[in-house]
Amino acid sequence: MSIRNALLALVASLCLNTSIFADTLALNPDHPQSYVVVKGDTLWDISSKFLRDPWRWPEIWHINPEINNPHLIYPGDIITLVYRDGKPVLEVTRGRPTVKLSPSTRSSRLDSAISTIPTNAIAQFLTRPRILTEEQLKKAGYVSHAEGDHLISGTVGSKIYVTDLKQDENKDFSIYNVGKVYLNPKNPNDILGYEAIHVSDAKLIREGDPATLSLIKSYRETQLGNKVLATDEEQISHSFTPHAPDHNTEGEIINILGGMSRGGQYQTVVINMGEREGLEQGHVLAVRKKGGTIIDKHSSDHSKREIQLPDELSGLLMVVNTFDRVSYALVVKAIKDISVGDPITNP
Repeated sequence: MSIRNALLALVASLCLNTSIFADTLALNPDHPQSYVVVKGDTLWDISSKFLRDPWRWPEIWHINPEINNPHLIYPGDIITLVYRDGKPVLEVTRGRPTVKLSPSTRSSRLDSAISTIPTNAIAQFLTRPRILTEEQLKKAGYVSHAEGDHLISGTVGSKIYVTDLKQDENKDFSIYNVGKVYLNPKNPNDILGYEAIHVSDAKLIREGDPATLSLIKSYRETQLGNKVLATDEEQISHSFTPHAPDHNTEGEIINILGGMSRGGQYQTVVINMGEREGLEQGHVLAVRKKGGTIIDKHSSDHSKREIQLPDELSGLLMVVNTFDRVSYALVVKAIKDISVGDPITNP
């Protein structure tokens, strides 16, 4: 769903009665009456100024119908908190005029529209991220030889030879290095997926087995044994519409990218839930910190029994890319350190 469609649908979501709305959507106690958007702001940043739970901004945003392109919010625009039928609503007023681009008649803004979350935080997801299933890995071709008998190749224009390549009508291919193996925390013999690190792109120049490819882009060194798959041109949208899953979710963080054991805001984590569990881009999930076990030294029967403390909220994640059984998610709020093994639930 685009931001435009999401925002245009917001008015319908405001049909809840006042008492229910007040119980389910709380304002930030320190919210301003109005706010002027500045360069570098995001919808998440602005919403957090007005809402206790900024991920719920679709329930309160309203764009004036007379504004062209109502899904776009720019630096200089004025966000104002008003009440309609006793319910809080955020309205947007254009703070800067558009400019006419001669000799055409269309108009344009001098500034770029703000994003939902920082674009640089999700940049790595906009260029062919992959997590492969075991079946996909078995069906992928592999680099069996490089021009000049090199073990490593990275020069654009270099030839590589690929065995077991599924050629069909594909001419463009991407080469991946298989990285971390993601395992089911509850069953270490159950493989959830294989991290595929994008190293280069190549074009088919001669069919056969092995097929001959020429490197056209190189991001890392291409090595013998790297897996080769048809290039997926689908780009991940960064116009996220945050929303809670409509079903109960229970999982955990199985990796923090960058080889870290702990993470904070705007770091990327891998969770052991994916499309099979009904996750989709924009889903917001709560991260819990596992409660510890203490000895009750003050019990009336002096038994010194063990007490399991409850899990505590430690942050919020937003799903940015999903695969079969795992997903990438961005830490959009960190109350405490985010750690591998932390449980995940609905917010």
